[in-house]
Amino acid sequence: MIYFDYASTTPLSKEVLKTYTYILEHYYANSDSMHDIGLKVNELMEQSREQIGSLLQVSSEDIIFTSGASESNNTFIKGVAFAYQHKGKHLITSAAEHSSVYECMKELEHVFGFEVTYLKVNEKGIVEPEELRKALRSDTILVSIMALNNEVGSVFPIEEYASIVHENSRAFFHSDCTQILGKMPIPLKKLDGASFSAHKIFGCKGSGLLYRRSSIQLVPLINGGQQERGARGGTSNAPCNIVLAKTLRLAMEEMNEHTAHVTRLNHILRKELAEIDEIVINSPSDASPYILNFSCMCMTSEILLNAFNEHQIYVSARSTCSSKTRKPSRVLTSMGIDERRANRAIRVSLSHLNSEDEIKTFIKVLKEIMNEYRIKS
Repeated sequence: MIYFDYASTTPLSKEVLKTYTYILEHYYANSDSMHDIGLKVNELMEQSREQIGSLLQVSSEDIIFTSGASESNNTFIKGVAFAYQHKGKHLITSAAEHSSVYECMKELEHVFGFEVTYLKVNEKGIVEPEELRKALRSDTILVSIMALNNEVGSVFPIEEYASIVHENSRAFFHSDCTQILGKMPIPLKKLDGASFSAHKIFGCKGSGLLYRRSSIQLVPLINGGQQERGARGGTSNAPCNIVLAKTLRLAMEEMNEHTAHVTRLNHILRKELAEIDEIVINSPSDASPYILNFSCMCMTSEILLNAFNEHQIYVSARSTCSSKTRKPSRVLTSMGIDERRANRAIRVSLSHLNSEDEIKTFIKVLKEIMNEYRIKS
């Protein structure tokens, strides 16, 4: 088996699994219970929050535990929109966002009467900073633009975006940082909000973080309790929250080593793909090495995915959250890529667990699939 779908999800780290299993067995009490074992669970959870704040170089009071980045995105975007709508109802995002941001904005627009500007991206898949500057208005209350695109790997200059927003408006700046965590440094102190998922860095599914400057008000998405300082009701997922500190620490400690390894693999893969006729690389040259998107112009994504699957090589065609739609990728079309090429796109996403031999096998199988398809056609 060759797994090239790490942007979708990662396996659980053995070290994290060991700690998580121990916590499940020994610290099962409700963290809001006032007896000794409940208080102990709460203490461990707050220690995790402190450690996460330290690792991210922000205050622990700015850290909110969630079920993942989709919830974090919705919590911040809707929470700010509802809390500050008396100051304006104009929001800004990009046309290439993950569906948890894009569809959230669509709902605010169509259901709650907000006005949303969807900024175009250039051929490299990012928003030109000047376009953001021109879009800001006196009634803009929130800008949300991702840090690293999950389909093509484009790296957005979020620190520059944040400066533009803060210098030219009263709006807050939020970024979906799901794909950048553990891969590149994050200028978190420059941002007002940021979203993360544990399962992208070899942690637990159903576990995530929202960084929110504590001075920013949020109307809670989930009502019902005192948890997370009133920002998120419901019994805390204490085992996931406790082990998240270790998950993050391991990812950050190993970041440079892992990135160097993945960069080598990406270079090999790019070189090999560039030498194959009818292959067009969609990821920009300065994209994250962890994601490489290309189109095989002689067959559709669905055919190629199924062929790879028969060889136990696992890749994807787009964001997993949009994998069941037959429409061409919104990200690729927003980059100016035509529908035919977009419908032939494949995303390879790498990790430190991959090897050069796997890259060579992938290229060999790709050539075999293409040759067989041409013969049958």
